Amino acid sequence: MKKIIHISDLHIGYEDFSERFSKIISNLKTQLGEQARDYVLVITGDLIDNAHNQDDFFVIQKKLEELKQSGFEEILVVPGNHDYGTGSRGDKKFVKVFHDIFYQDQKTFPRKNIIENVAFLGLDSMAEELNWYDEIWAEGELGNEQLQRLEANLHEDEVRSCAKRVVYLHHHPFDFRPLHQLKDSRKLKKVLCDAIAEGISIDALLYGHNHEGKSHNGQWDIPRCYDAGSATLKPRPSYIDWVPGFQTKASVRVIDLEQHDATLDKELTLL
Repeated sequence: MKKIIHISDLHIGYEDFSERFSKIISNLKTQLGEQARDYVLVITGDLIDNAHNQDDFFVIQKKLEELKQSGFEEILVVPGNHDYGTGSRGDKKFVKVFHDIFYQDQKTFPRKNIIENVAFLGLDSMAEELNWYDEIWAEGELGNEQLQRLEANLHEDEVRSCAKRVVYLHHHPFDFRPLHQLKDSRKLKKVLCDAIAEGISIDALLYGHNHEGKSHNGQWDIPRCYDAGSATLKPRPSYIDWVPGFQTKASVRVIDLEQHDATLDKELTLL
């Protein structure tokens, strides 16, 4: 069973963050390169900082291809609010741009990948946040149709028969913050908790968005619940970043699902 490297919120296009991500890539190669094929890299959104600067999509695509060529063959990504717009205002036209660049095969959500007996289910937490009446702010919404598909996926034989299941998305499912939260987190909770009650374990829930890198292990009876922070350490607005506990952190974790004890998961220093 492959280990998971979880990173988030790269924000390529902001200041010198392309160079910062190059350093992250270099350090990944140095620290884990010899065992690269033993890992799945999961990136939970905000790959770029502003979708209007479309060249940044190709910058991150090239850098991820570099990682693949070095042996990190399994790279899974989902979009964040910055990938579909400016971060505070989304635009539906960027959905196709993102999908065409990063998804050569399956372009619907949840994105389902079965890798060495682990089912990875990736969600688009911007799916219902691009309508004219709610396209502003940094909120997320999965929508009923995507949640119904997630429920169906969890009950499919090939997913149920896996040893482990990992759900990943961009928006933080626990912390309620006005204009910044996942609006239908309670509905997501119901889908996941109902599955758990039926004996379909959810072994990890991975997300980003808040840049704080906190763990919420045990929430919703899920043993591993991780916010990866911002791998490139993009600062929060000054009116937030001074608040204790709200500062930006890079919590790049190596998650070993074969270990029942989540405290054995390690954090990597890549910057």
